[in-house]
Amino acid sequence: MTTDTEEPALTVDELAARAGVTVRTVRFYSSKGLLPPPVIGPRRVGHYSQEHLARLALIEELQRQGMTLAAIERRLQQLPADLSAQDLALHRAVVASWAQDAAQDVTREELERRAGRPLGEEDLERLVAMNIIERAEDTSDSSERSDSPDCVDSSGSFRVDPALLALGVQLLDVPLAHESILAARGVLLEHSRAAARELSALLREAVGEHESVAAVKSLSAHMQPLVVQALLTTFQRSLKEELREWLKES
Repeated sequence: MTTDTEEPALTVDELAARAGVTVRTVRFYSSKGLLPPPVIGPRRVGHYSQEHLARLALIEELQRQGMTLAAIERRLQQLPADLSAQDLALHRAVVASWAQDAAQDVTREELERRAGRPLGEEDLERLVAMNIIERAEDTSDSSERSDSPDCVDSSGSFRVDPALLALGVQLLDVPLAHESILAARGVLLEHSRAAARELSALLREAVGEHESVAAVKSLSAHMQPLVVQALLTTFQRSLKEELREWLKES
């Protein structure tokens, strides 16, 4: 695994800060072979890439699922060696699809530390639009807040999904207008809800009316990660085909 030429290399301290773990945790995972070794630069300083960060987030997610280190190692060995940070983030999203809410409440300072860069008001609004962060509820006077539902408190706390933050920060530099991001989110929500309704109807037909609530929940828990994986794979392939057709017409 080489450093990403489009992203600045991270020291072990920066990697730990971005992932929200300790340096000791990073070194422990490395000693177990779960993280590839860093690229050694001048003065024998190790440099980590965005792929290291995404892999670390995946390891943390698998641990939250209750997997042992041996099971995590086997899981990682099954993945292609050349997965990008984006691919690893998608894999982590599939793993998290059947997990409890992994979001954390952080301060503005902690959010920027994990993002690895200062975040202006436009950056915060874009992260909200992508559903990467949301403003944590507080007890302050609501009259002091903006009437906009997407308004972000620049000094308060934020609820963030740590593993998706790195991917969201990369998307900040994609040249899309804020309105386009909101429109894209609306399209995704509309079609994902429609797919969920139809899949739910199929599930009801499959289990019948006389199955217990426990049986339905058990079947749903087993199906959910498979469905999410299928949706991600289908979407990726469909998007590639659409882009291919678009470029042909250009």
